[in-house]
Amino acid sequence: MRRHFYLYGPPGAGKTAVGRALASDLGLPFVDLDAAIETAAGSSVETIFAEQGEAAFRRMEACALSDLPHGGEVVVALGGGTLLDEANRAHALGSGSIICLQATHDSLEQRLEADDRRRPLLVGGNGRLRALLAERSTHYASFPSSVQTSGQTPGEVAREVAIHLGAFHVKEMGPGYDVRLVSGGLDALGEHLSERRLTGSVGSVSDRNVSRRHGSRLADSLAGAGLSVHSTVLPPGESTKRLSQLNRLWEGWLEAGLDRGSTIAAFGGGVIGDLTGFAASTFLRGVAWVNLPTTLLAMVDASLGGKTGINLPQGKNLAGAFYPPRLVLADPELLQTLPIREWRSGMAEVVKHGIVGDPELFARCRDGLGAARAASREIVSRGLTVKIQMIQADPWEAGVRAALNFGHTIGHAVELVLGYRLRHGEAISIGMLAQARLAERIGLAHPGLAEDLQTILAGLGLPTVIPASVSREALAAAAGFDKKRTANEVRFSLPRRVGEVVVGVKVDGWQRLLTEELG
Repeated sequence: MRRHFYLYGPPGAGKTAVGRALASDLGLPFVDLDAAIETAAGSSVETIFAEQGEAAFRRMEACALSDLPHGGEVVVALGGGTLLDEANRAHALGSGSIICLQATHDSLEQRLEADDRRRPLLVGGNGRLRALLAERSTHYASFPSSVQTSGQTPGEVAREVAIHLGAFHVKEMGPGYDVRLVSGGLDALGEHLSERRLTGSVGSVSDRNVSRRHGSRLADSLAGAGLSVHSTVLPPGESTKRLSQLNRLWEGWLEAGLDRGSTIAAFGGGVIGDLTGFAASTFLRGVAWVNLPTTLLAMVDASLGGKTGINLPQGKNLAGAFYPPRLVLADPELLQTLPIREWRSGMAEVVKHGIVGDPELFARCRDGLGAARAASREIVSRGLTVKIQMIQADPWEAGVRAALNFGHTIGHAVELVLGYRLRHGEAISIGMLAQARLAERIGLAHPGLAEDLQTILAGLGLPTVIPASVSREALAAAAGFDKKRTANEVRFSLPRRVGEVVVGVKVDGWQRLLTEELG
């Protein structure tokens, strides 16, 4: 399993500064390879070059690279020429992921002038940098994952690097937990659990569809790590998220002998994650759990944030708890078997995240479903980044995080009134458009936002209207039970523009306006 995150690129690209920021964001150790060489040699890089020559330094560099810790993930800033050696490059590719940082010549020159460190290969005047870049341009371009650092702070670059890596850490809820987007990650699940000291018995929960397609891979991965497994397979669909199934999980885990040292694994979409997480939060007063999302919607939204729950007859998620998992491991390869309707449903949440906090992601949604499926890893990574940023800013949903509820006040009501015949994302699509129109009606959103949103949603094959036979009064009544109401008043999360959603908006006469907007 690849463990290290390597930052590479020309001198002055920001490898050390970005590496420190990234390591801080991920809660991981940081190693500057040049500093490690200096510590081992008891001399500066400049002195090593002057007294022993470049060949001796390169031998030390290879040793320092091979001596990096093998017991866990580490962020590593490499020297500007470390991977010119093919053996070093092969070692890095085999032990981690490489991101090449790039910058314009002017940016590199400005940073190098401001840096106190002397770089031996740049001695000889300003023209030496240009010559070095020309000499290595093909080499640096050969790395498929690269991030431009010019005009950005180390923190901003670290965010883009995390998106490329699919590696995140949610810090602001309890002790924090890792989020990893790993192709083939399901087969390495046992290793991920062992690395995080989750070595007890495992209670896995999935639905029939997921179990049929991927259950054996899950079992093999856990067995390969020496973990015993008790599996529970539930019916698919929103109706599973109810008290009777919660009780079924509790009793099954007791019969299987699971204890407080066990780990619960939710393996499925949002329904399985919500139900299983809630069951784990209350079983033996709380046991560790991990979330293994299998749908697009769960990967970009439902698996994150530690919100768990079940439905009551009056509405969705009215009983639940904040109980974060120990790990969220998303394997984008699982999306290859996802039915097209589930893909569309997930894209509704992707669109929402674009409106909430990533205009570039919103723009990508204009390209349609085919383009999104072709770029699934990037779509997932950018989508979950928005949610993670909101979670860290407001872990208990006391303020700005409520922006993520855009479309949900009405969307949940649509789900309820239609008896959950629509997928969650389909209902949220209708809810987003209705709430965008509501935002325009009260003068909050700029004119044309709702029309633009409707074009994108329709282009993705998502519904934007509900059947005329459905009672609008019933919808308004269901929305009145929204769990986010304050002092018995429904407060909306409404968009002002793409990239900005205003939370806690009180709308006088919203029932009448909503009825009009729904037609």
